[in-house]
Parts: sequence; C-alpha cells; structure tokens
Amino acid sequence: MEPGLCCSWWKLWGLAWRTQILGCEGEASSCCHKSCFNVTPSYRRRKSMCEALPPGLAVSVLKAIFQEVHVQSLLQLDRHTVYSIITNFMGTREEELKGLGADFTFGFIQVMDGEKDPRNLLVAFQIVRDLIAKNYALGPFVEELFEVTSCYFPIDFTPPPNDPHGIQREDLILSLRAVLASTPQFAEFLLPLLIEKMDSDLQSAKLDSLQTLTACCAIYGQKELQEFLPSLWSSLRREVFQTASEKVEAECLAALHALSACLSRSVLSSDAEDLLDSFLSSILQDCRHHLCEPDMKLVWPSAKLLQAAAGASLRAYHRLTRSVLPLLLEQYNKHPQSSQRRTILEMLLGFLELQQKWGHVEEDESTLLSLQAPVCSVVFSALTDPSVQLQLVGIRALTVLGSLQDFLSPSDLELVVDHLIRLTLCEEDSQSSEAAMEAAGSLAPTYPKVFSGRMVCRLEEKLQSGREEESSHDHCSLRQRCLRALAAVSTHTSIVRETVPVLLQHLRKVQKGGEAGAAQEMVSVCQSLHRVALQCQQDAEGCWYYHQTVVPCLLAMVVQAAVQESTNPLLGKALLEEEVLAAMVPVISAATTHLSPELAAQSVSQVVPLFLDGEVSFLPQNSFPCSFQPFEDGECLEAQRRLVILLMAFVCSLPRNVAIPRLLRELLVLSCSCNCPFTASTAAKCFAGLVNKQPAGQQLDEILQLAVNRLEPSLAEGPHRTQALTLLLWVTKALVLRYHPLSSHLTDKLIGLLGDVELGPTAADGFSLLMAESPDVLHKGCHADVRIMFRQRFFTDNVPKLVQGFHRAGPDVKANYLKGLSHVLNHLPKPVLVTELPTLLPLLLEALSCSDHVVQLSTLSCLQPLLLEAPHIMSLHVDTLVTKFLSLTSSPIMAVRIAALRCAHALTSLPTVVLLPYKGRVIRALAKPLDDKKRLVRKEAVAARGEWFLLGSPGR
Repeated sequence: MEPGLCCSWWKLWGLAWRTQILGCEGEASSCCHKSCFNVTPSYRRRKSMCEALPPGLAVSVLKAIFQEVHVQSLLQLDRHTVYSIITNFMGTREEELKGLGADFTFGFIQVMDGEKDPRNLLVAFQIVRDLIAKNYALGPFVEELFEVTSCYFPIDFTPPPNDPHGIQREDLILSLRAVLASTPQFAEFLLPLLIEKMDSDLQSAKLDSLQTLTACCAIYGQKELQEFLPSLWSSLRREVFQTASEKVEAECLAALHALSACLSRSVLSSDAEDLLDSFLSSILQDCRHHLCEPDMKLVWPSAKLLQAAAGASLRAYHRLTRSVLPLLLEQYNKHPQSSQRRTILEMLLGFLELQQKWGHVEEDESTLLSLQAPVCSVVFSALTDPSVQLQLVGIRALTVLGSLQDFLSPSDLELVVDHLIRLTLCEEDSQSSEAAMEAAGSLAPTYPKVFSGRMVCRLEEKLQSGREEESSHDHCSLRQRCLRALAAVSTHTSIVRETVPVLLQHLRKVQKGGEAGAAQEMVSVCQSLHRVALQCQQDAEGCWYYHQTVVPCLLAMVVQAAVQESTNPLLGKALLEEEVLAAMVPVISAATTHLSPELAAQSVSQVVPLFLDGEVSFLPQNSFPCSFQPFEDGECLEAQRRLVILLMAFVCSLPRNVAIPRLLRELLVLSCSCNCPFTASTAAKCFAGLVNKQPAGQQLDEILQLAVNRLEPSLAEGPHRTQALTLLLWVTKALVLRYHPLSSHLTDKLIGLLGDVELGPTAADGFSLLMAESPDVLHKGCHADVRIMFRQRFFTDNVPKLVQGFHRAGPDVKANYLKGLSHVLNHLPKPVLVTELPTLLPLLLEALSCSDHVVQLSTLSCLQPLLLEAPHIMSLHVDTLVTKFLSLTSSPIMAVRIAALRCAHALTSLPTVVLLPYKGRVIRALAKPLDDKKRLVRKEAVAARGEWFLLGSPGR
C-alpha cells in the first residue's frame, strides 16, 4: 500500500473523530505511519456504531472513503473494517445515507469491485441485500451493481484445510443467491446468465443456476419472464430428457414448477396475453407426443415435466389435465402388456395425487370428475390383472380416488370394498394382500359406514368359515389374514366398535376349542388387538371404549383359565402359556398409556382390587369355581400368580400422577420368594416400574430400604439367589433411569457379584438390561421417569470400577467383567465412546479372546462402528484387529462369524497405507468363509473379500 494513500485514509478518519467526537480542535497534525495506526480497526468499528454521532458525520466519513481511499488495495482486515463501517452506518444512519441518493450505491460498487476474500464477500453480499431490501436508490447503477456481484456466479470455492473461519462454499452460494434473487430489476441481466450456466458441462453450475432460477420465480412476474420463457423451457426440457443426474433432474422439475407458479400468480388485464396458457401449450406440444410413442422411451421424463408444471396451480392443473388424462386413459387401453399398463397407470396416479392436493373442485371445473367412469374402469381393471406390480399401483390409485370428495359413487364404493376383500384374502402374493389392508385402513375413516357394514361382516364370515372347516395350512393362513385385515381396517371409532367384539369372540372360540396350534392363533389375535389399540390411542372416545371392553374381557378369560387350572388342567391351558400372556402385555399396555388421569384412576379402582382382594364383580362372566388370590401362598395358585404379568402391563403403563395403592410390598415378597422364574421376573419388573414412578419422599425411602433388607440376605445364600439378582437388576435400572442416589449403592453390589462364580455370568448379562431399552416397562412410552444422558452418567460412574475389578479378578471370573463392560460400551452413544477409546481399546481386544461367545459378539458389535468413526485410533492396533477378526471368522457360532466378517469389512475404512501389508493375508483367510454352510455367512464373506480386493485400486 502506498504511504500517501495510507496516510490519507487514516488522516481523514482520525481528523473526523478527533474534531467532532473526541472534542479535538484545529487542523490535523502531519501524518506519519505510527500515528496513523494509533486508532485500531476494532475501535473504528465500535465508533461507527455510536448513537451520539453528530448529524452529517456518517455521510462525511463515507464520502471520504469513497473519494479518497482505494479500498481494494488495503489489507483484508482493513477492507473488512470498511464493510463493517458501512454496515453499521446503514443500521444507525439510514436516512442520512439515503440522502446521498444513487451516489451511495455507486460508492459502494467502487468499494466492493474486485473483492476476493470470502470473509469480506459474506459482509459485502449482505450490504447489497440491505441496499435492495431497504429501498436505497440504485439510480442508473442497477447493471453495475448486478455486475459487481454476479461476477462471482457460480461460486467456485474450496475452503482450505483446518480453516479457522469455518466459511463453507454453501455459505457463499446462499448469500450470493439471496442477492441475485432479491429484486426483479436484475431479471434482464440475470436470466441470460442462468440460461448460459444451465448449458454448462459442470453439474455444480447447473444445480446452482436451477436453484437460483427457482428462488427468483418467487419475486418475478410475467413481465420479467416473458422474453426468456422459450429459452428457459428449452434448457429445462433438454436437461430432463438427457441428464443422467437425478439431482439435476429434480432441480429442473422444481424450477419448472416455480416458473408455472410464477405465471399463475400474475393478474391478467383484459388485453394482455395469457403467458401461462402459452407456456403450458409449449410444454404440451413438446411432451404430449412422447406419451404415445410405442417404445415409451421418453414417457417418464415427459410425464414428470407435465406433472411439475401442473402441480403449480389449479389453473395449470386444469389446463394440462384436459389434454393429458384422456390421452393416458386411451394409451392404457391400447397397450395390452402389464408392464406398459403399469407405467401408464403410474403416470395417471401422479395426476390423481395432484388433484388430491387441490381438494374438492366443482364438477364443471374438474376434468377428472368428467372422466370418472373411465378412470374407475382403468383402476379396477388393474386390480384384477395377474401382474402383482400392476395390482400394487392400482391399489395406490384406488386409495387416492377414495380420498377425493364425492368422486366414488355408492356402487363404486361397494366395488372398492369387494376388490380390497378379494385382494386381502384371496391373492396369493403377500405384497398385494398387505397393500390392500393398508388401503382399507386409509379409506375406512372416510367411509366408515361402508367398511363397517360390508367389509367387517365379510371378514367375520370368512373367519368363522375358516374355523369350521378343516384346520389345514391354507385355512390357518386365511384366518391369519382375516385377523390382520380386521385390525388394519379399525381406523375409525365406529369400526373399532364392530371389529373388537369379533376379535374377542374369536379368541374365546380358540380358547374353548383347545386344538393344536391354539397358542399361536391366540398370539395372532393379540397382535391384531394390539394394532387396533395403537390406531385408536389418539381418539379419547375410541381409546376408552377399547380399554373398558378389551381389558376386562382379557382378564376375565385368563382368570377363568387360572382358577380352573387346579380342577381341569387342560381347559384353557393354552391361554396361560408364556407366549400368549406375553402377547397380551402390549395389548393392555397400549390400551392404558393414553387414558386421562381420571379414567385411569377409575380403572385402577377395579383392576388392583382384582389382584389384591379377588374382587371380580367388574369382569364379564364372573362366576368362577374358586377365588382369585395370586398373592397368596400355595402351590395350587401357581397358575394364578402367572397373571401378575398382566397386572404389570396395566399398572406400569399408567400416568405418573395416578395413585396405585398397596401393591409394592406384595410384589416385593412375590419377586423374592416365588419358585417360578417367569412369575418372579414379572413381579420384579412390576415392582421396579412402580418404584421408578413413585414420588420422592418417605414412602419411597421406606420401600427401598425394605427391598435392600430383603435383597442382601437373599443374594448371600439360600434357594432364591437368582430371583434376588433379577430383582436387584430391575430395581437398579429403575433408580439409574431417574438418577436416584441409591442407584450407586445397588450398582456397586451388582459389580461385586461379577466375582461370584454362580451368579457372575447372569450379573454380567444384567448390564445389558441396565443400558438397553426395555420393551414393556421403564420406557418413556409408559410414562417412566427417564432422565437424559443416563447412559453417559452410568458409564462415567461405573466403567472405572469394572476395569479395576477386571484387573483384580481371578482368571475364572475375568470374563464376567469383560462381558459387563462390553454390554455397557455397546449401548453407549458412539461419540462418547470414541473419546474414551484409547483407554478402553486394549480391554476390548482382550475381550475378543474370551471363550464366551456372548462377550465376543457384544465386543464385535461395539468395534464395528468404531472402525468407521475412529479410524486413526483403531489403525494403531491394526495387527491385533486383523488377527482377532480372522480367527473369529471360524467360530462355531454363526452370529459371531457374521459379526467378525462385518468387522473385517469395516477394517477397509482404515487408511490404505496401514492395511496394504495385510491385504494378501486377509484375502486368503476370507476364502474359507466363502464355503460356509450358512448363506448369511457367505454373503458377508463375499462383501468383505470384495472390499479387500479393491484396496489400493486407483480411484478407490
């Protein structure tokens, strides 16, 4: 920088501030470089924001800058200071600066011209946006302002490595786009530039141009676009017809949509040309004939262009569908092949979905309504076609037609239901059957009377006939489909009132029948009931109906079976099997979680006395041969005690503010003393679920102290050590989730049990229970108290203790510590684990040598993502990793072999230079799993070996 220029710049600035702000008088002293820099850039920026500036000073300073300073010859920091001063003055002295008129704009153009630093460009682009947004006078300098900014388009910037400023290419692109798309005054200069860049060979330039065009259409009108529409359409059409890039195609369609929307917004005068109509005519002219070509080469690109334009407005939709829909219907009937018909129907579906977007349209305005009969005929014919793929498109089209108000006549609706029933029950392909069920569920809320009166009755008949006929595989499959279809269609309260009794009645018949496979069919009924419960959770009326209908009925059936167990063991035995009771848990839970506190309390007053006092009066068909007393002692009551799992499903799903009396002590006793592992486990889970929600205070402290007093002697010795450990695990989890202080004490006790020869392996597996999401209790869906980042806190508090215990443990129990550690690490968020990896990796590698396949599998699952997320740390141990992984590919356990092969595959993400010495060895070792007897193992071996073969190849 020339000394004279430097001195004039700082002299002008310093003089202005000393004389008018700082109170200095007289002429400025002669300038020297030392005195020039006494005022720092940050000081000047702060002063430019000063609210006490005398009137006119901002203008004087800017005039001095514009006239006396060659800004682009200054250092980057000083240029940034100039931009900051201008920004500050525009924010605080707007009216004064506007008084300069177009001179201010011209002065800024001179300041910005030639700027190259991305930090300064971001500020400069913001100034240009403010100039336009705040209506500063541009005068005759519109083109100059455009040129000084558009010279950067398209942005070609790659940030340097480890850039401390963090400016990305996308930041500059968006900032410049906001400038170029900020005013219609730029249109005559910008649109030719965009057309030129659209024809570029660079994909980035195409994408930037298309996105900028889309942004401009939001503020342009007919006037700005008229001259350039033919060229724009030509470029867009060419790109969609010829491009191999999905990104470019998508942006072209978005730009066409924006152009059509822009022309649709324009208000026409009586003598003005309707540019939208002429533009759409051009699109039709260039695309329509492709829809009729026998080879159908350009049919999809043409359809996409037509749909993009039609989706912009209702006017555009009507203009295009008047020509396109009759043509598509004609082509469908002309082509006999299913594949061609599927393509045409998918295009038709695209236009139907656009009609769905605009909602109800008057009959005299809608092309689609005038074509109701041929459209329905085409869709119904697709539903009866042998091609599954055509059926699937037909089902999607049927769903859209059903969503259009008043489109389907009553007779059409009956035909729709008949088709859906046929596809659901009779179609051999499961895809069509499932799609038909989903379509029925989508349409049922719109036409509840038709579906409840016609479809539910037909499904009930089929279900009944399937039970009466011989119990072959085909009839079982038919019943399964009927059950799933009844659940799928239950998407409206009035239909739920029809389907729920059918499902419950079927469950009773299966129970009474006692035939082979009854348990599996009961599970299927429960799965259908669960789906119905999930679908009516958001409707308060439907949810309460479901709860007070299903829960008492299920409880009555299982209580009847349990109390009859002592007199007639075979009657209802299937209903008491673990898999059936477990299938009822999500049903009762889903029926309870969304109850209001008032209704939940009402239900508690019935269900809890049932289990505590044997109060059965609220149950249907409540004449039982003996009393129901699940918490009493006696071997004959074992079947009754199994039903505690349903009590758990109910009470652990209630809102936290619903009081549950008298249960905790009974559950505690049962969980510690019951000889049945199933019952003891469910009692422990129920106890833990209630403890987790119990408000802090004396009552909670007393019950926890009681639990600890029972646990400690039971864990030390006796016949119920396993039950006590199960209770310890669940109570610990309940307290860890809510950050209760006692959780540390219980966790220490659990870590201590890892050294126990008898309980150690089970205690080690318990760490997975502590960290994993529980499906039935202690999760947010059932209102449990789950604090954020509880896993990270557990890791910080307890992993050092596990490591210390491992080093101190004897050789016979070391594996327990490794197993517990691997379970904790496997459930930890990977970013947290990466930070601790250098310390823990040696232990993880040692865990791979453990003979316990659970430890191996858990450790491999933990290491695989770390190979991808922390390659530089993992590469330090590459020799050990390669050896361990290759060794485990010969494990007798299939899951371990698969996990080891996936890790061997993930190794290829490490730096190539580190892996090349091992390439030959790994490829030879991976040849053996290619002949593995399990297909899944062979599949992983092929993928892993292929990646190792490509290692070091050019362009990889």
